[in-house]
Amino acid sequence: MKIRYIKSACITVETKGVKILTDPWLVDGEYYGSWCHYPKLEFDEDYFDSIDYIYISHIHPDHFSKKTFELLNKDIPILIHEYASPFLKMNIERLGFNVTELPHNEKTDLKNGVTIEILAADNCNPELCAKFMGCGIVETKFKSTQIDSLAVISDGTHNVLNLNDCPYDLAKEAVFAVNKKYQYIDFLLVGYGGAGPYPQCFELSDEDRRKAQEGKKLQFLNQGEKYIDLVKPKYYMPFAGTYTLAGKLSKLQNKRGVPELHEAVDYFLNSTIINLEESKPILLNTYEYFDLETKKQSIKYKPVNKKEKEAYIENVLSKRTLDYELDDEPNVEEMLALIPAANQRMNAKREEINFVSDTSVLVKLKEDLFIKLYFDGTEYEVVDNTNGIKSFVEYQLSTKLLNRILKGPRYAHWNNAEIGSHIKFRRVPNTFERGLYHAMCFFHA
Repeated sequence: MKIRYIKSACITVETKGVKILTDPWLVDGEYYGSWCHYPKLEFDEDYFDSIDYIYISHIHPDHFSKKTFELLNKDIPILIHEYASPFLKMNIERLGFNVTELPHNEKTDLKNGVTIEILAADNCNPELCAKFMGCGIVETKFKSTQIDSLAVISDGTHNVLNLNDCPYDLAKEAVFAVNKKYQYIDFLLVGYGGAGPYPQCFELSDEDRRKAQEGKKLQFLNQGEKYIDLVKPKYYMPFAGTYTLAGKLSKLQNKRGVPELHEAVDYFLNSTIINLEESKPILLNTYEYFDLETKKQSIKYKPVNKKEKEAYIENVLSKRTLDYELDDEPNVEEMLALIPAANQRMNAKREEINFVSDTSVLVKLKEDLFIKLYFDGTEYEVVDNTNGIKSFVEYQLSTKLLNRILKGPRYAHWNNAEIGSHIKFRRVPNTFERGLYHAMCFFHA
């Protein structure tokens, strides 16, 4: 069995004449143009035409990349978890692919003795998911959020566990289930960094930003460390969430609090809880592989050259145009007309998840014009300043992108705008309320 690295969370497992591709994001410009690869991927059409199956873990564009799917053979079957919502399935089918939903925690035979087993990150436990998401009523009613999935691919001799973006506190129960079913994991694919908007998109002092960057790095490295200790694989490879910001957002690249891959390995090699004799790190460059039979990789890993990367960002990526920048400038009155329906939808979600807060959200439409949203049932207001508001989160973003978001998820979505670093936040006080951001994802017509 060979594990071949492509980019970010995209790898292939090759064994017994079967090739399984996971989470293919191969084209620059996901998240409305802001996420790119370094180095840029040279697309090998013949190689990707030889793929037998594609596993998609979840809906985020660096895992389900519509721009990438336009390049792939539509005859390749797509495998996903049987989510409670058909949203991922329908989105893939709209692109002309056949999708098979696989039941939770059940081994599925592919061919030649190769199997795949997909588990929801929350192990289909609504109480666990509700606790993690802070949205008990709606999640209990609709089974579980299942914001991600993990998968075991096996050929009967070797077992590979792919954890994708699964948060440890949410997914450890599912990993316990994997450990119970499989005697050992040969190769673990584990996350090492976080991709959210904090701290690079938040108004912070230099010192607070530095602390936030270091705290974020340690948070996700510690999560990877705990997964490695829990699974105790023979080999592990940090992966996923490996991206470089482009366009006018490239200036935020070094403020994200995301380590390079070799930094993650250095952290794990200095761990006091990982058995360093039992679990060995592997890093691979694009298209290179590790062979579990020979216990060797195709070529020695070459780390990213920091100066070359920074030059590429400055000379190439910073000059890219973001997707929405070519849109016509929206009419403010037309956007205002979308607010009542958006507020109604957001409040319906807020009530479903039993979220109440004194914090307001201020969405900036233009200079001295804000939509003030309440999270206690009070009707929204149009205001011209933030004076006298004790607790609020201000959202600033391109009106072109805001217009797309307000029109609905077919055009753009708050969550993808956040992950893509398109929104500038000012938070007073600097306190995170998960329910607020969850409810805001539904603020659209």
